This record gives sequence, structure tokens and C-alpha cells, in this order.
Amino acid sequence: MENANKTSLEEFLLLAFSGLGQLQTPLFVIILCMYIVCIGGNVAIIVLVRVEPSLHSPMYFFISLLAALDVMFVSCIIPKLLSNLIAANKRISFIGCFSQMFFSDSLGTAECYLLAVMAFDRDLAVNNPLHYFNIMNNELCVTLASLPWVVGIICVIIPTILTARLEFCGSNEVNHFFCDFAPLHSLACSDPFVSQVVSNSMAFLAAVVPFITTIGFYIHIIVIISRIHSSKGKFKVFSTCSSHLSVAGLYYITAIIVYVLPQGIQYEKFLALSYTVVTPLCNPFIYTFRNRDVKKALFRVTSCRVSSS
Repeated sequence: MENANKTSLEEFLLLAFSGLGQLQTPLFVIILCMYIVCIGGNVAIIVLVRVEPSLHSPMYFFISLLAALDVMFVSCIIPKLLSNLIAANKRISFIGCFSQMFFSDSLGTAECYLLAVMAFDRDLAVNNPLHYFNIMNNELCVTLASLPWVVGIICVIIPTILTARLEFCGSNEVNHFFCDFAPLHSLACSDPFVSQVVSNSMAFLAAVVPFITTIGFYIHIIVIISRIHSSKGKFKVFSTCSSHLSVAGLYYITAIIVYVLPQGIQYEKFLALSYTVVTPLCNPFIYTFRNRDVKKALFRVTSCRVSSS
């Protein structure tokens, strides 16, 4: 009997929004529509930056990378959530659960660091406008673009391995709509202390460090703007940063709200939806409506398509 109780789990149950009953169907429709718009909007940004010569600059290169990250991030989580909302089978295999956790968390970490890289790019453009393109050459762009991916993998792979080595022999019900460290630690039969310490330390490195870095770059930008005497000059400089500032603010504010509020509150899952689908959904619209160059490029591309047809 003791050996039976210690049998390792081979699968988990993602409870998601099971408590909503029949309301899961309209929630499925809402999230599906958001997912389609999110994928369509971000893919449109990627294609637009690719085909429009006026957007072939470091800033828009990083914007297209952010859009690609958003597409991959939501695709790690939302399809399984949609399946759980309409299917009776809410199982996810042990490997599938840890794979989802690894990829979603590493992509989330990469996005945090990419936002910091984009803040550095804007700081460099404001501080050294005459030498910006000489400094931000192709080699530096590729290096900065690679950094978030490398850090994302490093920050997540170690706590993922440690968590996967824990014993899971009791309940297999994950009270969330995706696999993450905290819900899995709560299910472990063995002591998760080491895994918790490492995952929390890596979470600090993954989120807090790039957040502080981003704030630091924007403090420097504000100092530079404060030295500009004309209001027109201040507005022009600030306008080059406003889209990124809006995206970074939206991302960090939603993430902070989710992680600051106590775990297990009734609306925690809905709050988690804000940064898993709402933020990636909003990003392409922020860059479209708040960026004059993107609006002009979109108008030119759509005009060419209409005239050619």
C-alpha cells in the first residue's frame, strides 16, 4: 500500500476554469477571438517590418522580435486552455506539462529582457542621435537580439530540471490553466524547498533585473529630455519612446499585479489572462496607433494591395 501511494504521476489535470460550468463555452469563444486577433496582429507587424523598407531600422527589428515572442508565448498556453474549456479530458502528460512550463517561462523571461534591450535602444537613440546607426550596427543588433533568448533558457532550465526531479505521488490537479512552478511545487510529495529557492532566485533574475534596467534607461531618457529647452523638441524625443514605454508599462503592471496579489484568490486566473493573452493582443495595436512610421507604412502597403487588385 505504501508503494502504491508513492507511485509517480504520469499526467496532471489542468483544472483551468472548471468551476465556471457552462460559462466555459462563452469564455472559450472570447479567448479564441482574442487569440486569433493576437496572432493576426503580431504576424502583421512581423510581415510589415519585413516588407516595408522604411521600417528597416534597429527599433523596428526589435519590435518584430517582440511580436514573434508574443506569438510563440501565447501559442504555448492558449491552445491547451481552449482545449480544456470545451473538452472533458483536461489531462496533460508529465512531459507536456514541464515542456509547456519551460517554453512559456523562458519566452516570458526573453520578453522581459527584450523590453530592456529596446529601452537601451531608445536611450542610445536619444543620447547619441548622430552616431546611433554607427553604434547600433548589424553585429550589435544580432548580439542584443540573441541575449534575451540565452538568458531566458538559462533562467528557466535549472529550476525546471529541479522541479521535474521532485516526487509527485498525491493529487494531480493543477489549479491553473497552464503549468507553472508554484502550482507544481504545491503538489510535490518530496520537499520542494531547494527547487523553490532556485526558481524564486531565477524569477528575480528573469523579471526584476530587466525591470530595474528598463527603469534606469528611462530615467536617463527623462534627464536628457529635461535638458531640451523647446517643447517641440521634448515632444519629438518623447514620441520616439512612447510606444515602447506603453508596451513595457502594460506588461510589467499586469505581471506585478498578478504576482503581488496573494496566491489562491478567486480572480487569480483571470488576472493571469491579462499578461498571457491581453498584453500580447494589445502590443501590435499600441505600435500601430501610437507610431507614425508604422501607420504610414501600413497605409502604403494596404494601398498598394488595393490598387494592384
